[in-house]
Amino acid sequence: MIKLGNYNTLRILRRADHGLYLEGDNDEAILLPKRYVTPQMHIGDEIEVFIYLDQDERLVATTEHPIATVGQFAYLECAWTNQYGAFLRWGLQKDLFCPFREQKQRMEQGKTYHVFIKEDEKTHRLMATAKVERYQKGDSRSEVLDFAEQLLRYLHENEGYCDLGDHSDAEAINTRFQVSKKAFKRAVGDLYKRRLITIADDGLHLV
Repeated sequence: MIKLGNYNTLRILRRADHGLYLEGDNDEAILLPKRYVTPQMHIGDEIEVFIYLDQDERLVATTEHPIATVGQFAYLECAWTNQYGAFLRWGLQKDLFCPFREQKQRMEQGKTYHVFIKEDEKTHRLMATAKVERYQKGDSRSEVLDFAEQLLRYLHENEGYCDLGDHSDAEAINTRFQVSKKAFKRAVGDLYKRRLITIADDGLHLV
């Protein structure tokens, strides 16, 4: 089953002038636009792609990596607004919509906001919500995501830097964050996979 707003491994079915068609659900082929096609991609190959909706609300694939996927928290910059809501930069060509009803305060262009990414239950469109509190409990990865969120907030509040890393002493980690070294490393891995931080010899740096 296709996971909207997430990564999927799909088989290449055929080539067209405007890209490659990948195997979707119920014989529905999904387009990987030409700008993402590389010479290493051949019919029959399986490739990992991110699936979202294009401007016409059709499933489309990309090899780009968004800042976060459905079910994750992120700090995203507001790219522009209109009479319906705000549009946030999240690493893809199409910005992520956050309607007014999902904003704590009116979002402004150029400012960064803490949001949760979800699939709208009624329209099945991808969207962001700034009302993140309702999603910080009960998630299947709640322990990792909750501390990853705490660590991300710490970085934002400390000039994008944390002097602790994978090789830091467990006691120092527990003193600073009240979590185990294992939980710390899992959260660091989660943020790194989401391309929100870089890991260096001197610690962690916000991207």
